[in-house]
Amino acid sequence: MHAREIRQGIQLIATVHWERRLFDSLIPLPDGTSYNAYLVKGSQATALLDTTDPVLQEELLRELDTLDRLDYLVSHHSEQDHAGTIPAVLARFPEAILVCSTKAKDLLETHLHIAPERIRTVADGETISLGDKTLHFLHTPWVHWPETMTTWVPEAKCLFSCDFLGSHLATSEVFIADKARVHEAAKRYFAEIMMPFRNVVRKNLDKISACDFDLVCPSHGPVHDHPAFIIDAYRDWVSPQMRNEVVIPYVSMHGSTERMVKHLIDALARHGVAVAAFDLAVTDIGKLAIALVDAATLVVGTPTVHVGPHPAVYYAAHLANLLRPKLKYAAIVGSYGWSSKAIEQIAGLIPNLKVDVLGTVLQKGLPTADTYAQLDQLAAAIAQAHKNDPEVNA
Repeated sequence: MHAREIRQGIQLIATVHWERRLFDSLIPLPDGTSYNAYLVKGSQATALLDTTDPVLQEELLRELDTLDRLDYLVSHHSEQDHAGTIPAVLARFPEAILVCSTKAKDLLETHLHIAPERIRTVADGETISLGDKTLHFLHTPWVHWPETMTTWVPEAKCLFSCDFLGSHLATSEVFIADKARVHEAAKRYFAEIMMPFRNVVRKNLDKISACDFDLVCPSHGPVHDHPAFIIDAYRDWVSPQMRNEVVIPYVSMHGSTERMVKHLIDALARHGVAVAAFDLAVTDIGKLAIALVDAATLVVGTPTVHVGPHPAVYYAAHLANLLRPKLKYAAIVGSYGWSSKAIEQIAGLIPNLKVDVLGTVLQKGLPTADTYAQLDQLAAAIAQAHKNDPEVNA
């Protein structure tokens, strides 16, 4: 996309990756993504904030062709989708100084082979004057790497937040037009990237809130011209409050586990508990991550494969353990043919989840009347736990 002015002297250069569908060979991108760089022109100096993924390098360089001089190149985060084109930009502008946090210097040297003499590190709260504009640097670690920082330009009331407050969303629009679409994309992004660090994210929200800004400029997705929209959403996602909801990732090989899951869903619904169920054989794993942001309880449903859980369930449980959602309760249901240690193995996969296990139901072969009675008891126990917990919103 061509460079577009979002404030006087500040341009968005969004290189849009419309066709990308997988990030880090791991994260689904159903809506593509963009890599946003921002050109800030002051009365005395010019700075480029971040670059783009190397696959779209030529698009960014083409937008910089008319630039006579670049004084500063700011790296908020060393991951390649933001920093990968830094070597090419530094080669194009040999006078430019690369600015980064102290912790980022080693990463930029090792990941991109940047010459150390081209790098200037800045402390938390340090500023660089561009003349009539100031770059005010705020260290915001673990959103989502340890070296990340943001830049505040107080004269323009702009906060450049990099991954923080962003969304994987390919769009030609500068500002948000469809709030519902952006909210889902931002929640997916939070779930997959930020959720493991939600406690430090909360501290960073407080830190940036001390700044006066009315424009949030992330490195992915559209610009937030009404910052309360994304700030309030983040405050909700990092809060201890949970929804009266159960997330059930499951797989069924011959129907037994599926029957158990569907019975449990119906029993929970009778108790007024919402359910988000995901057949892991076909589900978008990002949708599962979104559901885990707010849910109070996780119920894993699995058949048995060679005594252990189904590989798809193994993966989902491992993922939930890495994402560390704020849920407080868990249960396991499943079936087996001749022997099973699925429950023990699943429990061993989620040590990061500090949950109360409300029950396990394991059935040999097809479920019986007694199996369904156990599932009814499990649903009642979940509903009661939610009702008694002040952090679960009815």
